[in-house]
Amino acid sequence: MKNKERSIFKQMLDAVNPYNWITWTRNRMFDYGMLESRKFPVATICIGNISVGGTGKTPHTEYLIEILRDSHKIAVLSRGYGRKSKGYIRADEATPMPQIGDEPFQIKNKYPDIDVAVCEKRVTGIEKLTSEVPGLDAILLDDAYQHRYVKAGLYILLIDSNRPIWQDCVLPFGRLRESLAGIRRADIVIMTKCDNITPEEQEWCRNYIKGWKDIPVFFSRMKYGSCYPLFKDAAPHKADDARNVLLVTGIAKPEPLRAEIERRGKMVTMMQFGDHHNFTTADIDNIAARFDAIEGNSKVIMTTEKDATRLLQRDDLAQNIRESIYVMPIKVEILGDEEKMFNKIIEEYVTENSGDSRVSQK
Repeated sequence: MKNKERSIFKQMLDAVNPYNWITWTRNRMFDYGMLESRKFPVATICIGNISVGGTGKTPHTEYLIEILRDSHKIAVLSRGYGRKSKGYIRADEATPMPQIGDEPFQIKNKYPDIDVAVCEKRVTGIEKLTSEVPGLDAILLDDAYQHRYVKAGLYILLIDSNRPIWQDCVLPFGRLRESLAGIRRADIVIMTKCDNITPEEQEWCRNYIKGWKDIPVFFSRMKYGSCYPLFKDAAPHKADDARNVLLVTGIAKPEPLRAEIERRGKMVTMMQFGDHHNFTTADIDNIAARFDAIEGNSKVIMTTEKDATRLLQRDDLAQNIRESIYVMPIKVEILGDEEKMFNKIIEEYVTENSGDSRVSQK
């Protein structure tokens, strides 16, 4: 990461960008009460970003679940991007992935004791969750930073350290959903994917964020775990011994995962699909052909947890493919000695703001 702000040219692009002015006007209408933001008497934590895709929202949501699940009754509410349904759906263990989307399905599959719901209108989603789940202490709002009809109690803004927002432009000239002024809504900033960040760069980031708002800034990285078989047909430890890997991904930024697999001493062949890609019969055939083309028997297919949720839905996987698919799990790790500080902020907020959640208020 380079410690520098955007160029004058990029600033000029934002200055003449109609989309930038539209989002700016919309935000001011919420700020001045011309559009209504609803507050609820239940702790609400928004995990989101200003840029499009790839900041690690789902792993950070899972990190918050790990902090809170033993001491509080929590739920996750998402839009359910890419799902083949509309309206409010509260998932159970039998809810299929297409009904709620890959990321909510992943969370429900990993944490079956946690309530997970999807709804395009987050106000409606919160109203229904709080009426259906007695004693609910907190709701984690996944990817709702721009959904301002809900006034969350705590906003966590994620920024990819490999593409910091201060070096980017607002859509369509860049990948920003809104201007950098959106930083002012945050209560916490987490710089994500900080594998090689230096102390000097950390200090520069803190000072830059402080120029917008004096809030805590944390740094995280993705910690990869041991691969596990997607289907029971596969041998548990085959992935550890395999020398060749066909990496199948449908995520925004698969490069760090590839680097991790190569770091483990394996040769990687990539098959990269678009983010949230729904695998077709042709895709499955191509995956099988690419896998068969890799010489030798010391080979496996690896994928992400998010992609695994979509591959699980396929009933056209040949037996040799089922036996060869392994999943690479990831977890978030807060850098340095600041994990306790971050966890304490989250725990104290939920403890102080949980309560009777049956009646909403403005």
